Amino acid sequence: MTNHRHFILHKPFGVLSQFRCEHDWKRVLGEIYDFPEGAMPVGRLDEDSEGLLLLTTDGKLCDLMRAKDKEKEYYVQLDGLIDETGLGKLRNGIEIGIRGIKYLTLPCRAELIPDPEFPPRIKKIRDDRHGPTSWISIIITEGKNRQIRKMTAAAGFPTLRLLRVRVDQVALGDMTAGEVREVSGF
Repeated sequence: MTNHRHFILHKPFGVLSQFRCEHDWKRVLGEIYDFPEGAMPVGRLDEDSEGLLLLTTDGKLCDLMRAKDKEKEYYVQLDGLIDETGLGKLRNGIEIGIRGIKYLTLPCRAELIPDPEFPPRIKKIRDDRHGPTSWISIIITEGKNRQIRKMTAAAGFPTLRLLRVRVDQVALGDMTAGEVREVSGF
C-alpha cells in the first residue's frame, strides 16, 4: 500500500498551478515548496488568482475532490458596486463562453461581503480613483476555465481580484501567500 501525501497551499498571485512550463520566466509550484514526486494539484487556479490549492499524490483522491458535489468558495473583488440584480444574475446561472461555445453556468450562491482585508497583492490591482469596488462570496460546484471571472464580467462587474477560500470542508483560514501545510487528508 502506498503512503500518499497531501498538501494545502495558499497559492500566491503570479504562480501557475502546474510543475512545468515551457516559458522559463513563469513561476511554477515547485518554486514554492519541494513537493514529492507524483504530487498533483486538485483543480487549478489561473496565474492571476490566489488562494487555496490542494495537492496530493493520490490520483483517486484528486478525482474525488474535483467531483461536482464538492463546493468551491471564492472571495471576489469586483469593479463597481454590485447590487441585487447583479447578484441575481450570478445566482441563477449566467451565459459565458467556454472555448468559443456558449455555456449557461449552474445556479450558485453569491452574497455581498465586507472587504476581507487580505494583504495587498504583489502587483497593485488599480488606483482607488478609478471608482468603487465591492467584494462577494461566490460558491460553485463546477469549475470551468476562468469561470468566476467570466461570470462576473457577464453580470457587468469585472473581477479585479480572486481568491479561493474553501474546497469542500478544507478552508484557507489564516494561511499566508506561499504557505504550505502537509495534512493527513482532505
